[in-house]
Amino acid sequence: MAMLEVKDLTVHYGVIKALKGISFEVNEGEIVSLIGSNGAGKTTTLQTVTGMLTASSGSIIFEGKDITKTPGHEIVKMGMAHVPEGRRVFSQLSVYENLKLGAFVLKDKAQIASNLVKVYERFPRLKERRNQLAGTLSGGEQQMLAMGRALMSSPRIILMDEPSMGLSPILVQEIFDIIQTISASGTTVLLVEQNAKKALSIANRAYVLETGNIVLEGKGEELLHDEKIRKAYLGE
Repeated sequence: MAMLEVKDLTVHYGVIKALKGISFEVNEGEIVSLIGSNGAGKTTTLQTVTGMLTASSGSIIFEGKDITKTPGHEIVKMGMAHVPEGRRVFSQLSVYENLKLGAFVLKDKAQIASNLVKVYERFPRLKERRNQLAGTLSGGEQQMLAMGRALMSSPRIILMDEPSMGLSPILVQEIFDIIQTISASGTTVLLVEQNAKKALSIANRAYVLETGNIVLEGKGEELLHDEKIRKAYLGE
């Protein structure tokens, strides 16, 4: 059974149909990439899965439970975390305070402390800047903070929306290395990313979204070498 199963999902913005009955699944331990051009429905997909938007029809099943109408904070408690597009850190709070907010669903103080140690080990720069206001961090550091904040809730699956957006090539590589280490440590990853080449190169499987429809799916490596994908998304 898939860890996350999305079936015939439709989402409307008023009269506009943003998602037109998409279906996909993510198995435990996988990195699954969702690629597509701007406006294809990638962010809408993640926001609907994590309870930020309401589905018009279809279902979202997480670890055997139907979460289609479950509020977002309850979904986090069930083991799903979301790294939103544009990072969305709390700029007037410190790095440490942002990370503590990521653990709001946990009651065990020892677990929160342990998670904080793990985040600081994975992101040493966050430890160095733990008392600094999040709004004063560089774009790359804010992205690391958004990822660290999501990891504070001990998620079973983490959904990431455009983690490399606006970053320099060196930082993009660093962020993708971090995604792979998160995956290797046992957290399942659903990745939305405009950098299709990078996204496909680390994905076990991938789906291509076009104007609210999934038009192609396959192994990341296969899609990386698919001629249509290379022309449409890799600029080759």
